[in-house]
Amino acid sequence: MDDLNALARQQLDDAKASPHGRSAHLFLHDGPLRQTVIALIADAELNEYNAPPAASLQVLQGRVQLTGPGGSQELKAGQVAMLPHERHGLRAIEDSAVLLTAVPDVPARARGALHAAAGARG
Repeated sequence: MDDLNALARQQLDDAKASPHGRSAHLFLHDGPLRQTVIALIADAELNEYNAPPAASLQVLQGRVQLTGPGGSQELKAGQVAMLPHERHGLRAIEDSAVLLTAVPDVPARARGALHAAAGARG
């Protein structure tokens, strides 16, 4: 069993030592499910990238800004958000650690159900 608080602290320490100000550790990989702790020091960014078919972002520590073509959303410790299905990026407003939960390979029939569910929530 992994301790998210300890993983967040370790990744933040690694991010502070990194010339890019970021660090990530994939700690759970079960079939298509992946969970990664990502740490960014203040003002560090993850450039825009294509979103997996299903993913969420939970802020473990700090504050981050999720950016994309539809605008931006600020998230703080304790908040969780579904990631947009278009290209998006992430910027740390302050030293931050997040939990990325992603399912990068969703069968075609399940993908339609995911998009329908997302539309019903919106």
